[in-house]
Amino acid sequence: MSEGLRERKKRQTRQRVSDVALGLFVARGFDNVTIAEIAAAAEVSVNTVYNYFHTKEDLVLPPEEASPQRLADMVRGREPGQSAADAVLARLRQEVSGHERKVGLSEGFGRVLEMMRAAPTLTARLERLAHQMTAELADRLVQETGAESGDPVPQAVAWQLGSLHSMVLSEIGRRTTAGERPDVIATDVLKLIDAAEGLMGERLLGYAVREG
Repeated sequence: MSEGLRERKKRQTRQRVSDVALGLFVARGFDNVTIAEIAAAAEVSVNTVYNYFHTKEDLVLPPEEASPQRLADMVRGREPGQSAADAVLARLRQEVSGHERKVGLSEGFGRVLEMMRAAPTLTARLERLAHQMTAELADRLVQETGAESGDPVPQAVAWQLGSLHSMVLSEIGRRTTAGERPDVIATDVLKLIDAAEGLMGERLLGYAVREG
């Protein structure tokens, strides 16, 4: 189904507000820019900004890109024959290979990351988000496997996959901030993912395989 004119205009307005906000945040710092200033620069009303982004933090970490369900969704959408670990490994490889913004490999993201690290509310949100992702994944694994209450395995698997995800993002962030090129980072991070998979045991790699 093709995108209608109204939907296209809304999408374009949302993107313009987001781009303007990020530009101001990078130039002046997250805490030094107001919603009113963003609205004026984007030539929209303050209410329009809030219609698209419920909080100031959402302008940097939109819920659809920084969702607590991120890891759980990877597992939820896996193919028959794939385990939970297979699904997470495959998605991370796809995003790294594609230099996707979700993992911080788009051009110019280094300055955005520096801005985020300088803003306490954003760093706190990122830390909270990582814990939420792991918790949501653990809940999903319980549902998928029918694990009994108190079974520690889903939580342990979720923690290991969450740690892998955090390691990948941390390595990309460190090297992006240092000014390395996305293609160079991606090549090395793919090797890092391969190394991590090689260290995983059979029980983890074979956990929660989706039946055909």
